[in-house]
Amino acid sequence: MDVTSSPSTNLPTWLESLLTEKFFEACIVHEDAKKNEKNIFCIDCCGTICPHCIYLHNSHRLLQIRKYVYHNVIRVEDAEKLMDCAYVQAYVANKAKCVFLNPRPQTKPCRNSSSICISCDRSLQYPYVFCSISCKINQILRDKEMMSKYLHECKVLTLPEPGSEDGFMTPESVHEPVLLFGSTEIVRKKRSSKYEVPTAELMTETTVNRRKSMPCRSPIN
Repeated sequence: MDVTSSPSTNLPTWLESLLTEKFFEACIVHEDAKKNEKNIFCIDCCGTICPHCIYLHNSHRLLQIRKYVYHNVIRVEDAEKLMDCAYVQAYVANKAKCVFLNPRPQTKPCRNSSSICISCDRSLQYPYVFCSISCKINQILRDKEMMSKYLHECKVLTLPEPGSEDGFMTPESVHEPVLLFGSTEIVRKKRSSKYEVPTAELMTETTVNRRKSMPCRSPIN
């Protein structure tokens, strides 16, 4: 089941709207204003608004939507207030961790990857098993589990300080540090349909450095 195209009674309205809304389109109410792109999602109204609409939603839960490599992302800090994001691959951009809302199109088949998205087969870093929030939700629904088990009660969700970000993530981002576990058997169990967050005793962090080392020049004779 694809939550981006097939409605599901197992999903709350705000979550289904979040995954299907079109962001960064011009606000027709403030079409003459500057920075009128609709990059804010109002959870209570289940719709998108632009920064000039905020005064009408002061008491509502507002979620900032950002762009990273031309696709919609949200900060992990915000996402975890709303739902369980365990095993969704995170990225670091503008010094903030973020996750994709929906899977990105693939142009090449997955090859020689240590891990792939179990929903859309996108290549991932080990031990992640979902490339986006939508892919995790799709798998939960396929497993016929109750979505409510993975949602968190969030009564307050505010936007970052005005002017701190423009909604676009810089392309110089790197992958979030990979989580490594004590044994293959533990990984297999943790990567089951329950998608539980690994415990501190079984988890260590290591930073993935994708940059090449400095070239070594031969000594001058």
